[in-house]
Amino acid sequence: GTLPLVDSAGPLDPEGEDEGPGGRPGELYGDRAYDAEALRDELRERDIEPKLAKRRTPHGSGLGKVRWVVERTIGWLHNFRKLRVVTEKTQEMQLALLNLGLSLICFNYFCNS
Repeated sequence: GTLPLVDSAGPLDPEGEDEGPGGRPGELYGDRAYDAEALRDELRERDIEPKLAKRRTPHGSGLGKVRWVVERTIGWLHNFRKLRVVTEKTQEMQLALLNLGLSLICFNYFCNS
């Protein structure tokens, strides 16, 4: 397929559940940069409903209410200097540092709220 990230994202559950932890998402949100009917068609072939903003349309679609969670999390990850620029040589080390950063974010978020 032409969507390697989507294809690698599950289903991780051996029972083949469609949604929930370990399963493939039912929806995929994206900004105007991903506005393409071919992409929407490929997502639908994978039983994923595309929620992609359309180019040359007024803002206010409501997609930002969902996307801000991703943008905020990326901002939090950039607080860890080691994650701003990839300097590690192996993917295993990059993934380990990313998981460590995400773990610290979750710890701070859930323990301080």
